[in-house]
Amino acid sequence: MISLCFALVAVVGLAFITLIIIGLGCSCILTNIHEIRKTSSSTPHLLYPAGSSSSISAAHRASLYFWLAALGFGGGASVIINRICICRARQISVPRLKCHCDICADTNNTCITDGVCFASTSLDVEKDQITYAYRCVGKKPEPMIFCMTSDSINTTFVIECCKEDYCNLDLKPQLHPRKEASGSGGVSWDTWRKGMIVALPICLTFTIILSIYQIRKCRRKHPGGRHYSDDLLEAPDRPILGGHTIRDMLEMTTSGSGSLGLPLLVQRSIARQIQLVETIGKGRFGEVWRGRWRGENVAVKIFSSREERSWFREAEIYQTVMLRHDNILGFIAADNKDNGTWTQLWLITDYHEKGSLFDYLNRSTVDTNGMIRMALSIATGLAHLHMEIVGTQGKPAIAHRDLKSKNILVKTNGTCAIGDLGLAARHDHTTDSVDIQLNNRVGTKRYMAPEVSDFYISFNSLRIRLNFHDRFFSLDQVLEETINQRHFDSFKRADVYALGLIFWEIARRCNVGGIHDDYQLPFYDVVPSDPTIEEMRKVVCVDRQRPSIPNRWMSNEALHVMSKVMKECWYHNAAARLTALRIKKSLANYGAMEGDFK
Repeated sequence: MISLCFALVAVVGLAFITLIIIGLGCSCILTNIHEIRKTSSSTPHLLYPAGSSSSISAAHRASLYFWLAALGFGGGASVIINRICICRARQISVPRLKCHCDICADTNNTCITDGVCFASTSLDVEKDQITYAYRCVGKKPEPMIFCMTSDSINTTFVIECCKEDYCNLDLKPQLHPRKEASGSGGVSWDTWRKGMIVALPICLTFTIILSIYQIRKCRRKHPGGRHYSDDLLEAPDRPILGGHTIRDMLEMTTSGSGSLGLPLLVQRSIARQIQLVETIGKGRFGEVWRGRWRGENVAVKIFSSREERSWFREAEIYQTVMLRHDNILGFIAADNKDNGTWTQLWLITDYHEKGSLFDYLNRSTVDTNGMIRMALSIATGLAHLHMEIVGTQGKPAIAHRDLKSKNILVKTNGTCAIGDLGLAARHDHTTDSVDIQLNNRVGTKRYMAPEVSDFYISFNSLRIRLNFHDRFFSLDQVLEETINQRHFDSFKRADVYALGLIFWEIARRCNVGGIHDDYQLPFYDVVPSDPTIEEMRKVVCVDRQRPSIPNRWMSNEALHVMSKVMKECWYHNAAARLTALRIKKSLANYGAMEGDFK
């Protein structure tokens, strides 16, 4: 179908261009004929003394011959030219009439002819100058034809003839008054020629645009491999990328090598072969879709164009060396896609049908084992992010900076994976600096640590310079002055504070003896659903409030352990908080004692 569209567009375009060339050729031929006639009327050989000769210019003859030949007249071009103009005047053998001649100084301003005397008046339009001529013309060409003057109002040349000696001295032909061309009037040959010269590139541009539009229209109707039906995706006799699954390719590229992930071309191939099935979430960045690739479900995060920095940053962080981990959301590919109207920014990751931890806790409860399993997996993922691996294929320490239940996915086995790394910060141990990407997003205010929200001011237009590697930040994009941006541990401690709040959310949904609490967000009872920085600062920094812990949690060992851990996560003094690795070990030790975890 695409080939047919290409052929149709090519035929239409070729026909259109051919018509333009024919029109231009005809215009040029008529223009040259007009120039010949004009030359013959103003300064032709007929106005010279009898016995002289002249011809049209070589430029006019060559141009006229080229266009006649180009339009298929071939050898007849010369015959046509000879019939259009008179190339040379024949000498007059029997002169009988004497006429006044204004250009015959060597013969006492007299010319002799066997034809007629004439006087002419011509107007040079460009110079706005009138010229009078007094001369004679022979019988060849016929004097009567030569002496005929156009009746056009806008004529620039008039002539009068007589047949007595020196009779043309008494003649003074008058030009008709000129009238400006109107909508119903004629248009000069120069205007036509200039119009064709201007119109030709415009028409060619229009033809190219029309061709591109038709091609894109055909591709939208027949995507040509960009989207496939489920049957095609699942068909074993139509292998894509060598018949490997996504997991196979990821294992081949990451096993033992510390690879950055799938090669770019493989990522783009996968992205262009995904079928979008349904929307599973929306947010400030864009939308999340469930997609299908070779029968496998994938999650497609589609960023809006204004979130290009977040898309680039998240893709960059996901492809950090040795980042891949069971408790970090699995990254598959990133690509920008043109849907014919605008460019979409795609981030493709593993799909988890249970959704985010926020959604899961809203609709389900967990037992004590499930609670510890979730908490341990989240702590393990965060510890891997925070950990720095030194070496040739080492991994930098990474802080999440937007940890919350909506950014954590629940797997089918009950463990969790941390996602949404668009705000992550990296630590460069060689320069002891922190790499923070500037974008329009900030962390979720409800989960901000005290040192983050304290003295936080939200003036979007005001900018300050922080003494931090000569970087510039707007106040709505930076942490306040009590968090030391030159020390990466400050960012990790802020993540641990948010982790404690997430543990509190999980513990509320723990079902012990048929008793459990409804799901609520942290600080649900002291701030509105969308709190401001000032409101959170008052609650967390001034009043130093933390989510309430029910007394019944103290009577259950698992809930008691969770309570102790979360309290040590949200200390007001950031330096007193546990590290993610210490939290992981504490929960793992408890699980080992209970015999539920290896």
